[in-house]
Amino acid sequence: MSQLYNSIEPNVIDDEMVQKAVEEQCPEDVGKLAKREGVNFKDVTELQLSFRNILQIDNLWQFENLTKLQLDNNIIEKIEALESLVHLEWLDLSFNNIEVIEGLDTLVKLQDLSLYNNRISKIEHMDTLQELQIFSIGKNNLTTLEDVIYLRRFKNLRTLNLAGNPLCDDEQYTLFVVAHLPDLVYLDFKLVSDTTREVAVLKYQDLTEPLECEEARALAQLEEKQAKQKELEYHKRLDEIHNARSYDIAESKRAKYKEDILQLSEALMTLEMLIADQLELLVDKNTIVNAVGVSHGIRLLKIDKRESDILSNTYRWQASVTEKALQNEIDRNRDRVKEIVQYIDNLQEELDNTEILEQTE
Repeated sequence: MSQLYNSIEPNVIDDEMVQKAVEEQCPEDVGKLAKREGVNFKDVTELQLSFRNILQIDNLWQFENLTKLQLDNNIIEKIEALESLVHLEWLDLSFNNIEVIEGLDTLVKLQDLSLYNNRISKIEHMDTLQELQIFSIGKNNLTTLEDVIYLRRFKNLRTLNLAGNPLCDDEQYTLFVVAHLPDLVYLDFKLVSDTTREVAVLKYQDLTEPLECEEARALAQLEEKQAKQKELEYHKRLDEIHNARSYDIAESKRAKYKEDILQLSEALMTLEMLIADQLELLVDKNTIVNAVGVSHGIRLLKIDKRESDILSNTYRWQASVTEKALQNEIDRNRDRVKEIVQYIDNLQEELDNTEILEQTE
């Protein structure tokens, strides 16, 4: 147990605590009414439980429409009992005794998360938080720069605070983070400058380019997996039309499945465009790299002519390899788009033929 327990009486969230918290955060007249008549916790959208010596999170299942929850400045050791708060957008767990990131899987709408000043040593178990925009995990026990790579999956992340972690002592800390999180706008309460971004891209391109390629491959695999699942579902639905008890039912199902085909087409094209976006990002990044390479104003070291020749040859070789890879990806993208169009046309034709068969019967 924490040494804090020697001087602080730990609490668990109970009905009395949450009732009092709701009353306190209401205007005075509304608070009095709530105290007399009670509060329907389902109507509460914000809840503040700061500075209450809470050891364990519990008894929040009734707040199913909560969008903002403050649990900062307590003695919480574990993130738990939040699974019913599926509408939560803002969660503050700063200044606690949390050691592991967990228990957040159902909070898919979360946009702002603070875990500042805890005891966390690894960034993990956040895969479902795809709406995350602001993440504060400063003053923890993060020691490895590579942990930052995990945050690349959050495409909406724009503000990140890591200040106060041991990893910040690395002299390459800022450049490493900015290079691996190219869409970041604020790092440790400071605006990321264009110059910092350019230098970071140049310095770590050999590390980030393989990551981008791997992410593009993962998207392609996801697309293929979803397409196969949809195809299996679709053929089951064709069987349902064949076995329908009446023409009206069959026609109703046919109309619904036609809409499903349209949605499938949009989903497949969207995934393919995401892959194309990765390609555009690579092109833009190489443009930046080339600009930085010829910009003497931001070079940190003077190099002699021989070193310049070596670098020039390296850049030419890299440009050649990159150009070939880009052309291969462009060709693959065009072929895949054609394949998707043909696949959707085949599904539609099969559905139309099923309708004709139903009419004949």
